[in-house]
Amino acid sequence: MPFRLGPIAPVLLGLICAQGALGIMTPLIPLLLLQVGASSPAIGAVASAYYFGFLGGALSADRIVMRVGHIRGFAVFAAVAADAALLLVFAAEAWQVAALRLLIGYASSGMFLVVESWLNDRSDPSNRGRAFGAYLVASWGASALGPLALNVVTASPILFVLVGIAFATAVLPMALTQQANPTVRPQAHFALVTLYRVSPVGVACCLASGLINGAYYSLVPVYLERQGYGAGSVAAFISTAMIAGLLVQYPVGWLSDRFGRRPVMVGTLLAAFLTTLVMGLAGGVSFVTIAALGFVFSGMTAPLYGLGAGQTNDRMERGDYVAASGGLLFIWSLGSAASPTVAGQVMGRLGPSGLFAYVALVIVALGLFVAVRMLLRSEVPRGQRGAYVPAASVPPRHAELASRILDTLRHPGAQTSFWSRLKRPKIAE
Repeated sequence: MPFRLGPIAPVLLGLICAQGALGIMTPLIPLLLLQVGASSPAIGAVASAYYFGFLGGALSADRIVMRVGHIRGFAVFAAVAADAALLLVFAAEAWQVAALRLLIGYASSGMFLVVESWLNDRSDPSNRGRAFGAYLVASWGASALGPLALNVVTASPILFVLVGIAFATAVLPMALTQQANPTVRPQAHFALVTLYRVSPVGVACCLASGLINGAYYSLVPVYLERQGYGAGSVAAFISTAMIAGLLVQYPVGWLSDRFGRRPVMVGTLLAAFLTTLVMGLAGGVSFVTIAALGFVFSGMTAPLYGLGAGQTNDRMERGDYVAASGGLLFIWSLGSAASPTVAGQVMGRLGPSGLFAYVALVIVALGLFVAVRMLLRSEVPRGQRGAYVPAASVPPRHAELASRILDTLRHPGAQTSFWSRLKRPKIAE
């Protein structure tokens, strides 16, 4: 069947709006929390709340979609996210910010579920790879552009209104579409213990991806601000990192298909470790230098989830791809939920560079584990490997789409507001 963009355009347009909103929030919330005097552990806890909400959505959001259908379900999730974003303007305590972030995480998980299910339904094995490619470009592109709003508008709570508008706008393409709701099918599950027995390295790599990227993207704005970089620079740094993650996916995937997952894992981890050391020691360098280092680091860590999923699926039966990918996503979500809190505690004790001490420790642990496993178990022969599937630093809601492609390619607030304590003047650009 020829590839047509029309049937998937509504969800892609909705996704662009939602990802743009999330992209704005990535640097905005840590910067505002810093301005009201929040500690690194507190900022980490708020960041973890988003991932706990995302994990909750991974476990239960499908029930809403099964009850009311994809279009209405997407409207529900987008409305909840918009309401929570607007309420952030009036948050009176840090725990309220965390609670609203948890709601946004849950709603985001639900929106990703709708998008991926829709793409699966509107594509077939002959064009699913192209549908996923369009999804990847839309997702990463919007995530990279969102933070740049801080270069246009000074970092302030008023940007939460823009976030709310973006979430609300995401409803419009879905509400106006004449496409029918996709068929809803029950989700498959896979025992995590069994998954680990099949591929210890794959499970460890997906867990480490959550532990590294969940902490890094949540807390690197804190590190940058405390090094003296302004809000505009922080936003540009995040956008650069997102672009790096998109650019490296296919080269890394090609290398892993050709030379094996684990050798490529070791290579990327080594490069990431060296970059981490330099970033942790590079105090007071120019923005161009720190952005270049961040570009390399993000490029080396973004493919970790895809490498772990590929390693696991190389050893799975074809009929178990979907269930196995759901288990890997759950493991990633656990790592992402815990990592900002843990890394925030480390930063609270060691200072801003503690973020890189935490990241380096996770990288070393994963690298040693992969090296040991390479000695204990041989690589899957090249002819028996599945194809690498590029994945975002924050993987999709279910990873069902990615697993199927593997198969296809193989063959102004009141004075009580929390933000009323913002320091004036604002962070210098």
